[in-house]
Amino acid sequence: MPTTILLDCDPGHDDAIALFLAAGNPDIDLVAVTTVAGNQTLEKVTRNALAVATVAGLRDVPIAAGCDRPLVRTPETAVETHGESGLDGPVLPAPRLIADPRHGVDVIIDTARSHAPGEITLVATGALTNLALAVRLAPDIVDRVHEVVLMGGGTAGGNWTAAAEFNILIDPESAHIVFTAGWTVVMVGLDATHQALATPDVVERIAAVGTAPARFVVELLDFFGRSYLETQGFPHPPVHDPVAVARVIDAAIVPAERVPLTVELTGTHTLGMTLADRRGPAPADCRTFAATGVDTDRFWGLVVDALERIGDPV
Repeated sequence: MPTTILLDCDPGHDDAIALFLAAGNPDIDLVAVTTVAGNQTLEKVTRNALAVATVAGLRDVPIAAGCDRPLVRTPETAVETHGESGLDGPVLPAPRLIADPRHGVDVIIDTARSHAPGEITLVATGALTNLALAVRLAPDIVDRVHEVVLMGGGTAGGNWTAAAEFNILIDPESAHIVFTAGWTVVMVGLDATHQALATPDVVERIAAVGTAPARFVVELLDFFGRSYLETQGFPHPPVHDPVAVARVIDAAIVPAERVPLTVELTGTHTLGMTLADRRGPAPADCRTFAATGVDTDRFWGLVVDALERIGDPV
């Protein structure tokens, strides 16, 4: 049976590819999408999610705007990486979908409560503000969610500061709430996602699909590659967010180790750091995991296969 997921995201180039992967993979049942401010403002990332869903041919999946700022901190965006629109590069189509009128946090709660315990997986590829507020408003959902698989953090340094990854850094208080809520958390961090590089041969494989969605992804990667080279010196851009979706599809593609994880909230130079405690075997009741790598060939195979299955939606 496909795994039922809700995708909480802030599109974002790599979020867009994560959305294509979730939409096109037969082992995923995407039942809702929620958006959160992060890569760009809430208004822009919600518009981007609706546009990407239009390109992907999604018609009946609710897409709802969530939180427009972190719990306590000043909003910060990644305009240097994702551009003024949050999805610079391709021409964004006029969305054929209308945003769900509910708040994204309510959609998370409603979705968790409307599925049997252990049936729904939450996949988060942006700041964790929506998930944190959902847990605070409805703590009963912790026992209903199978697991939370998130793109964020890392155990060997950051990308927005020397210590912290962007999604965790911009709302570390929310990350702390999510990591300590009591559900299973799989952190798909930079240790894995920095291996998922969109090399020229990968771009050629995607281009060879020959569909409008595939061309859209190629245009995404063209802009993303140039911005990553300019801002972080990567010759080929890492596509972080779809790696979290790949973990849900097949855990063997994105292996993870059980390890206690802590989010730093007060450090002068380490705010937002996700600290892995490897001093000994993880306690039996440890419910946090950190991804250790990614099988890049199989990962990109999933992305190409999803685009082929999506085809050319009308």
